[in-house]
Amino acid sequence: MLDPTRLDDDRPVLIAGPTASGKSGLALAIAEARGGVVVNADAIQVFDDWRVLTARPSAEDEARAPHALYGHVPGDTPYSVGRWMRDLAPILDGPERPIIVGGTGLYFAALTEGLAEIPETDAATRAEADARLAEGGREALLSELDAETRARIDPFNPMRVQRAWEVQRMTGRGIAAWQDDTPPPRLPLGDVHAFVLDAPKDWLDPRIARRFAAMMDGGALDEARASAARFTPARPSSKAIGAAELVAHVRGDMTREDALTRAVTLTRQFAKRQRTWFRARMGAWHALRPAEEAA
Repeated sequence: MLDPTRLDDDRPVLIAGPTASGKSGLALAIAEARGGVVVNADAIQVFDDWRVLTARPSAEDEARAPHALYGHVPGDTPYSVGRWMRDLAPILDGPERPIIVGGTGLYFAALTEGLAEIPETDAATRAEADARLAEGGREALLSELDAETRARIDPFNPMRVQRAWEVQRMTGRGIAAWQDDTPPPRLPLGDVHAFVLDAPKDWLDPRIARRFAAMMDGGALDEARASAARFTPARPSSKAIGAAELVAHVRGDMTREDALTRAVTLTRQFAKRQRTWFRARMGAWHALRPAEEAA
């Protein structure tokens, strides 16, 4: 596992990894040992609801080292990688070394490879996309994307599919065409310490199950009760894995056991997609074995 004392203090640190792999703990250890601010690079942890369910750092962890871009966006507000890059800019220009950690590969790609300056979609286009998604599901939107865009995005990620559809609908150009006009990256890999946690499936799967059970006992069900009245699949923060299942349980539509089983299955599937993405896109990053797996 990584020894924080071997890192250059003047270089930003990037830590990617699948859900439940221990990356946030590693980022906190580096911040405590060498200083710096822990910065979120997870597309769901930006929202102010579902703190427990999305495994955002606890208040105790936040007291141990500075943290940024966690829970700073209302749950009903759309959020994009472009918005994340804009929110990140003053941190990169600030006095403290950023330790950027998360599981959203697209955020890291934008940071280290450059981000196409794709316009934000307007409310009317988003409402049209929401209606199409509700009527025909993800496949209805996916089928209307240009072939190059379909080949580049994760077709199983409804947020990515909807975003691509909205951009194509509003601008007349596919996201792939916009990406081909990409400016230079803000943090090239040669200027940072870049690590990706290599968490094997047989090690990670039981860890995911234990963590989700602990979440349910540790406040996630309270979050579901607080969110149930306003919960809809179209709400941006509702994309948190397990949110729909926990809300269904507190509404009386699903047993606790079924909600847990379904949420764990979805989380494992998501971790598999993350591992696949990291292997395909992060070959130049330094692979680390998680601490417990390496022991």
